[in-house]
Amino acid sequence: MNRRLLLLAAGLTSIPVAAAAHPHIFAEARMEIVEGPNGTIQEVRNIWRFDEMFSASVVMDYDKNGDLKLDKTELAEIGNTVRDSLAEYSYYTFITANGKQVDFAKPDTIHVDYKDKQILMFFSVKPTTPLSIKGKLSFGAWDPTMYTAIDFAKDGDLATVGKDLAVCKHHVVRPDPDEVISQNQSSLTDAFFNDPTGTDMTKLFATRLEVTC
Repeated sequence: MNRRLLLLAAGLTSIPVAAAAHPHIFAEARMEIVEGPNGTIQEVRNIWRFDEMFSASVVMDYDKNGDLKLDKTELAEIGNTVRDSLAEYSYYTFITANGKQVDFAKPDTIHVDYKDKQILMFFSVKPTTPLSIKGKLSFGAWDPTMYTAIDFAKDGDLATVGKDLAVCKHHVVRPDPDEVISQNQSSLTDAFFNDPTGTDMTKLFATRLEVTC
C-alpha cells in the first residue's frame, strides 16, 4: 500500500507507508511564542534548519539553471510548495489551550534560505481567534507521520517573547521514549508503526513547551 507523503521542499513523492515509521529527514528547530496585545498570543514563529543530505536533494530538484545555487525565484518556489503541501500536516505545529487544540491560519509566507549547505525555513502561524495567556498552554513541533525528525537541541530553543509570558511557569517536556512505550503498550500497536497519522500517538514522543499562567 502506498500513500502520498510530503518530502517538504523536495515535493510530493510516493513512498511505502511502513517507511514513514521512522525519520528520514532531520531538522534543528527553534520556536518563539510571541505575546500580542491585551494578554493574547500573537503568533508562533518556527525556524527549521535541515540536514545536509536532504538540503542537497532540494538543491538538485529546484536548481533550475544548474548553477548549484538557489536564487530568489527558486527559494520562493520551495516556500510556496511547502506552504501549500504542509497544510495537511498542520505545518508540523501544534498548540493546545487547557488540553484543546488551537486552530491557526495558514502562514502568509514560508521564507526559505540556503546557507552552509543547509536549507533554512522561517514562518509564523497566528491563532484564528484570540488566544488568552491563561491556563495551561502547550506548544510543539513534530511530524505526525514521523518521516521528519524535528529536534529542539536546547530548552532555550523553545522560547517566549513578552512580559506576561515571562512571568508564567515554563516547562520543557522531553518524553523518554522507553517510558512512553512502557506506559502505552496497549495503544502502540502494529497499526501505529504502519500508519502513525491514523493513531495520533506521535505527540507522545515529541518535545514541547508547557506554559502555565
